[in-house]
Amino acid sequence: MQQRLPWPQYFMDITYMVAERSTCLRRKVGAIAVKDKRILATGYNGAPASTSHCLDVGCLRAELGIPSGQRHEMCRGLHAEQNVIIQAAVHGVSLAGAEIYCTTMPCLICTKMLLNCGIKGVYYVEGYNDELAAAMVNEAGIPFTKIDHVVRGA
Repeated sequence: MQQRLPWPQYFMDITYMVAERSTCLRRKVGAIAVKDKRILATGYNGAPASTSHCLDVGCLRAELGIPSGQRHEMCRGLHAEQNVIIQAAVHGVSLAGAEIYCTTMPCLICTKMLLNCGIKGVYYVEGYNDELAAAMVNEAGIPFTKIDHVVRGA
């Protein structure tokens, strides 16, 4: 008998599909907000609406030689988690009590925003070396859970 896909795997599979919409030349990141096993909002990293995508105009960070995890303000794009928050706000959806699924652990800026939204947990696959973000999560008592994502059918 075939077993049903566990909820975390199901939502992470969807998160990776969302990441495929990314317009970032460096890394495709996806995020979804889930509450009571229902998707509230999705987001991927990329330039704001009505502006040119990095796919079209190139990557400012690459041109300037900025390493990953530094100088976030020197980028045309928004992070996937920021876009989840924005999409929820635009559509009048509260993220309080939601869980966030991310392909990559949120950076410090996104972590602070998610904490203020009242999220109750974050699942992620790929780590992100940000000690302050990890410390703030621990202080807030919000579980950030690294999970293994199994690529099915590969």
